[in-house]
Amino acid sequence: MWSEKVRQLLQRLQWDYRNLQLYEQALTHSSYAHEKCRHLGYNERLEFLGDAVLELVISDYLYHSYPHLSEGKLTKLRSDLVCEASLARLAYSLDLGRYLRLGKGEMAGGGSSRPSLLADAVEALIGALYLDLGLEKCRYCVLALFQPIFQELKEGTLRRDYKTLVQEYAQARFSSTPEYRIVRESGPDHDKIFEAEILIQKQPAGRGIGRSKKDAEQAAAREAWFKLVR
Repeated sequence: MWSEKVRQLLQRLQWDYRNLQLYEQALTHSSYAHEKCRHLGYNERLEFLGDAVLELVISDYLYHSYPHLSEGKLTKLRSDLVCEASLARLAYSLDLGRYLRLGKGEMAGGGSSRPSLLADAVEALIGALYLDLGLEKCRYCVLALFQPIFQELKEGTLRRDYKTLVQEYAQARFSSTPEYRIVRESGPDHDKIFEAEILIQKQPAGRGIGRSKKDAEQAAAREAWFKLVR
């Protein structure tokens, strides 16, 4: 039963809850609601609310954690933390796609692994949690959820590891691990330039250039990521 799957997700998140229907709505896409019942609730309003709550919680965290930073730098950090890529990564780590209710067309089109749809679902869940348990409990749960992202922020790697992003997407969408190959090297030995290509399901998905093979692969993955999420 689908409600039991939602309970399992909440248990995995270690979120207490009172009103299960709020979380069921958060995981219901408009395509499913329009297909099944015109009056069935779906997650767009909860997404709107969750977006605002998430911005408040993350703003408060950054304000107190980085007292030396200016308003402009805090705004940039917040944007990086709550961007679609970060939210989608959290969704992939939870295997959130398997808990979503999608219409047949959306499901057939790969909606359960689409970054934008998954990011929206994370925001909707946060909106449901806020309505269900209030701001303070919601804040505690959101901060716990974002710990891996906060750690990357401290280490200076946030949003730079596009290889991980693309790998998570490809495994969720295609059950396939990307492959990389160096297609060109140029320049003297002490100042090499490498060009890498990323393959997903044996098909070229992006290219990138760097001063090391690793940097070239990251650049290729970055190009692939922005093609995939368009």
